[in-house]
Amino acid sequence: MREPGALISCEELAATLGDANLRIYDCTTYLEPTPPGSDDPYIAVPGCKTFEEAHIPGAGFLDLQGEFSDATTRLRFMMPPVAQLEAAFARHGVSHGSRVVLYSIGSMMWATRFWWMLKSLGFDGAAVLNGGFDRWKAEGRPTESGPARGYPPGAFKAAPRPGFFVDKGAVLAAVKARDTAIVNALGPQFHQGLEPSRYGRPGRVPGSVNVPAATLADGNKSFVTLADAEAKFAAQGVTRDKRVICYCGGGISATIDLFLLHQLGFENLTLYDGSMGEWAKDPSLPIETG
Repeated sequence: MREPGALISCEELAATLGDANLRIYDCTTYLEPTPPGSDDPYIAVPGCKTFEEAHIPGAGFLDLQGEFSDATTRLRFMMPPVAQLEAAFARHGVSHGSRVVLYSIGSMMWATRFWWMLKSLGFDGAAVLNGGFDRWKAEGRPTESGPARGYPPGAFKAAPRPGFFVDKGAVLAAVKARDTAIVNALGPQFHQGLEPSRYGRPGRVPGSVNVPAATLADGNKSFVTLADAEAKFAAQGVTRDKRVICYCGGGISATIDLFLLHQLGFENLTLYDGSMGEWAKDPSLPIETG
């Protein structure tokens, strides 16, 4: 079902700054190159430096890899235990009466990842800032610098919803399922295996179609219209009667696809959390190119 409250404009946010229940978070992470010989696809660097240089007034900062991901696996950004997430969101001031606004720099994918995580935990009070901090600044809106002032600790209790995340076994089982569309959110050159992949073997999950997350944002780094998004998915055979599994490299940019599919009213949506970071390195799993 479409959820209008899941998307907020800069104008709407500016009008509510200072509200007692408002919780704003910069979710930015930067992916930096690894040293030669490393088997990791990238180094995940929290956007603390750019946050302290400038952020939306009153905002806090969420470190995805540092506090909100599973530290027991080499895969980046994997969902951690629910108790860890409850404690982390509460520590940053989230309660069930909070109105949470999520934004990021460069791409909205870091904000949509947190939105998807919160939805999976049963929290429906989160919105993604359309255009992120880039649009906020382009519109000449106020910013502040320095460390986060912080919010009072919240009381966050998860009510996990099943089906928001699937593992490689579920994806493998779905490869030949006619009632399932598997959507790759990476760029076409990676989908087709035309360029070396930093994740391992080049290519894609067999049978998957390509709706790159980058094509779902416009020149202002805002989401394309819902009509435009629907046309892009329909062109790849992604229809409401199908279960949809989205993936990318590390389970981040695919949440842009999931966010727009949710806004379009698709209901049977899931994220392959391990994505190509897991799939490409597992020689027992099939891969397709061309």
